[in-house]
Amino acid sequence: MKIFQQQIQLRQVRRGFHLITAEILQSLPQIAEIKMGMCQVFIQHTSASLTVNENADPTVRKDFEMYFSKAVPENDSDYMHDDEGPDDMPAHLKASMLGSSVMIPISNGRFALGIWQGIYLCEHRNYGGNRSLMITAWGE
Repeated sequence: MKIFQQQIQLRQVRRGFHLITAEILQSLPQIAEIKMGMCQVFIQHTSASLTVNENADPTVRKDFEMYFSKAVPENDSDYMHDDEGPDDMPAHLKASMLGSSVMIPISNGRFALGIWQGIYLCEHRNYGGNRSLMITAWGE
């Protein structure tokens, strides 16, 4: 069994949904050594999240942002946690809805994603800063 792990920093991006599949693969080239295995990507933050979805049409990512902005609005007077601004608590809620990690199968040294799938960084803050990911891959 081979096990590889790498922590990476993603540069700050604007609020929205951003494809990061290439950055993940570039940061852990040892994935090519795994014939059959798994890769977990974990985000070390509570106001951003990860998901897998459409990698071709950028309007899908814009529609994701539109949907989550409507589903979890800012400036709700019922929120008690607003220390860092009106996007603070909504960001935590959105991150919990989407999750902090994704698991991707590895087959013959490559991610076994579907043809139209990619990994998204879901940035829920207006100014979230750099984001840290822990990437762990294992297999035979």
